[in-house]
Amino acid sequence: MSTYLFPPPDVVTVAIEGSSALFPVNRIFCVGRNYAAHAAEMGVKVDKEEPFYFTKAASAIVPSGSTVPYPPETENYHYEMELVAAIGQPIHRAPLETALDSVYGYACGLDMTRRDLQLRAREKQRPWDLGKDFEQSAVISPIVPVVDGKHPTTGEIALEVNGESKQKADLSELINSTQELIVHLSRFYHLVPGDLIYTGTPAGVGPVKPGDVITGHVDAVGTITFTIGEPA
Repeated sequence: MSTYLFPPPDVVTVAIEGSSALFPVNRIFCVGRNYAAHAAEMGVKVDKEEPFYFTKAASAIVPSGSTVPYPPETENYHYEMELVAAIGQPIHRAPLETALDSVYGYACGLDMTRRDLQLRAREKQRPWDLGKDFEQSAVISPIVPVVDGKHPTTGEIALEVNGESKQKADLSELINSTQELIVHLSRFYHLVPGDLIYTGTPAGVGPVKPGDVITGHVDAVGTITFTIGEPA
């Protein structure tokens, strides 16, 4: 009988609004530069025809309301407020008409970023992993299940730091909608229940420091809070 060399990691889960059930996380896909104004502030042009992605490990998940230490090896730690789509049905090569049928629900997310490391990698045309995929960098609120086929396509997405407004946009400003992202992403992956898609952030990203409190919301989805702790 085989045994594990060491205990396997716990299953990573996200709370579900109004339910005692938990959503087990499989993969985290993040969409880059999916609001035109954010792309402009990052100094790049937008390519509507071909969205691009980076990933985070499931272990990056941290629930809304947490306090997390300022991460190591960065001096420019940024917030990025996002709408998150939670996949609940297998889908591959999704047609546009039925793509949203695969979505179980939606959440608010923060794609926390070591911006200096990301930009350094970008300048050298290297992967963004050190800037994006690190411990406790994918903050998420409880998932709100889809009811009666109603998916958030409009409504405010906003973020404040210590009560000061930093990001504010409308979901209708997404360059590639959630529906379009699922169509595109499912050409390259067999999306399965447990996959999360962080759909991109509006303009207004910026740095935070220990002691800062981030709050945000997406209309008809919920709210999110996150506190930056002292470095570990």
